[in-house]
Amino acid sequence: MRVGVAAGAATAAAVPAVAKQKPAKKVLVSNAKEGRTPLFNSVVAYGNLVFIAGVGYHQAGDIKVHTKGVLDQIQQELEKVGSAMEKVLKCNVYLADLKDYAGMNEVFQGRFGPEPPVRTTIAAAGVPGNSLVEIDVIAYL
Repeated sequence: MRVGVAAGAATAAAVPAVAKQKPAKKVLVSNAKEGRTPLFNSVVAYGNLVFIAGVGYHQAGDIKVHTKGVLDQIQQELEKVGSAMEKVLKCNVYLADLKDYAGMNEVFQGRFGPEPPVRTTIAAAGVPGNSLVEIDVIAYL
């Protein structure tokens, strides 16, 4: 029984050392204008996680065109920082109108691989820039 206690004590001693190590926050894509603090950053990494701010589509088209455009932009940002759509853990979808839910799902289906991320979808009045959809994600590197 003493072996189990000793092993437990050794594990407990190792935990605080690991807990003291903090990952560094890295701004990978900044929205800063010269001499001004940005309102937000587009892509931030913390440890092995990457956070991508809401992406909209600001051109003509229906919900399918907008969803494809947004997902293509997210994929490009993920690949730039060494991640991928298959590494997305969490996805938030904001629709300008809930009637677009089925059309958005048609384009969304399969874009994140065979094991898609957890997702929250809401209808939000006033998605910025007249985009029909805005999506943000959390992925790992």
